[in-house]
Amino acid sequence: MKSIKEFIKKNQNAVLTTLLVLIILLQVILHIQYGMDKGYLHMDESYSYGLMNYDKIEIMNNEDFYNNWHSSEYYKDYILISSDEALDFSPVYENQKNDVHPPFYYLLLRIASSFTIDSFSKWTGITLNIIIFIAISILIYLIANKIFKNKIYAIFLVLVNGFTLAAIDTTVYIRMYALNALNLLIISYLHIINYNKNELRLKDLVIMSVFIIIGSLTHYYYLVFLFVLFVIYVMKFVKEKNIKNLLKYIGTMIVSAIISLAIFPYSFVHMFMGYRGTGAISNLSNIEQMWNSLGKYLGILNNNAFNGVLIIIVLAAFIIGIYKVMKNKEITFRFKNKEFWLMFIPTLVYFTIVALVSPYQEVRYIMPICPLMVIGVFYLLKVLFEKVVSPKYAYIILTIIFIMMLIIPKVANINFYYLYKDKKEIVSKIEENHNVPCLYVFNTNQNRFLDDLYLFTILDNSYIMDVKEFSSDKLKEIFENMNLENGLIVIINEGIEHQTYLDELSKTLNLKDCKHLQRMNACNIYQMK
Repeated sequence: MKSIKEFIKKNQNAVLTTLLVLIILLQVILHIQYGMDKGYLHMDESYSYGLMNYDKIEIMNNEDFYNNWHSSEYYKDYILISSDEALDFSPVYENQKNDVHPPFYYLLLRIASSFTIDSFSKWTGITLNIIIFIAISILIYLIANKIFKNKIYAIFLVLVNGFTLAAIDTTVYIRMYALNALNLLIISYLHIINYNKNELRLKDLVIMSVFIIIGSLTHYYYLVFLFVLFVIYVMKFVKEKNIKNLLKYIGTMIVSAIISLAIFPYSFVHMFMGYRGTGAISNLSNIEQMWNSLGKYLGILNNNAFNGVLIIIVLAAFIIGIYKVMKNKEITFRFKNKEFWLMFIPTLVYFTIVALVSPYQEVRYIMPICPLMVIGVFYLLKVLFEKVVSPKYAYIILTIIFIMMLIIPKVANINFYYLYKDKKEIVSKIEENHNVPCLYVFNTNQNRFLDDLYLFTILDNSYIMDVKEFSSDKLKEIFENMNLENGLIVIINEGIEHQTYLDELSKTLNLKDCKHLQRMNACNIYQMK
């Protein structure tokens, strides 16, 4: 035992590095396992593949989309790269120009998808996110080490983050949020390591500029975080009267902005004139809605970044505070950890702004700051518990909290949203009946077809009928030469009376039996025989 302790002491850095690598590898295996469990694609995930590949934003914009029979290949073409498209990267730029997002993530997904030409795989997106997750874990270690000033605590934070629901959902959700999380961590780390330098070198500024450009070309919410960092840095340089660094830093921001806009000038239109930008601003006019949204996001943060433990943490901190006050013992938090505040203030502002302006209350919008929230909250806990008990017992308490984070999702049945386990059954059903014709009675006022696209990449024959075209004569026409011996799969949008259309189908096509198969996001699926 003594020799082991001596070996660890002599080779501490190597041992800790090995431990960090093993933890990350363990978590990668876990994330791969959850990737295998992913059973469906969210509408926006279908967009991810279509926007980096297809010749237009929406497959629904094809002239032949409605009122025609299509094979599965017709829909697969939207989400895969065919051989004749392999070298055509123009959709990466053109589709983002016409949509509401910058193009960098789609470029990476396009490159990843180039390894699966002529076929579609969820693993192109998930593998890209796993690579990003590894980089995120390394950045968490680097930032936590700077803030905690303790390598063991830093490794502990990597361990904690990798097992959060948010971390796993971020990996399996094929969108730009994992990349944005990495960008926020990188820009935080660069600002932290440059914060106490007397003079910013050209090398420091160039590296910072590169990642400012990459971040701004990944997601627009990144700019909220960057702006807060900018304000903190400017205030620091003004206070220190360090005009040289101030001018260098402001100049770096200006040059980065010019380059970013030169690469993708449509960013300005998206943010200030697009429907998402103007919609976000309009959300700020409703005070009640803002408070409700903020409350919902606190619940989402609790469930996903802390696996349901955050509310227990806050309650415990409150009880400790009351106890100390009753014992006439003062608790102060006057700690001058500049690295912590440099990271945590932008995180809080980002969370608040996103909670107030995001179009929906969903975890995906705060995924990018979840790792930073974990670092920040656990640091505050460390400070609190070290003031109440010894540092040794503070670490034990934090470990107990981590164990609770592993247990509570199981006990409280908190699930990973983006695995879509509730959709696995319908996917299996469609795979079993892929040769059965499918009719989609489509209400164009409820256009969420991409939520259902994955099913149509399985079906051999499907027909999208605009509800305005629905009639007995039209049904006879389109099914005149179609074999219905195995029945018919019927999908009907929201916003229209389903039973009316089911009755007409039953009468016209002589299909007497009707079974409801699945409720989807914006439609219901039936099987008629």
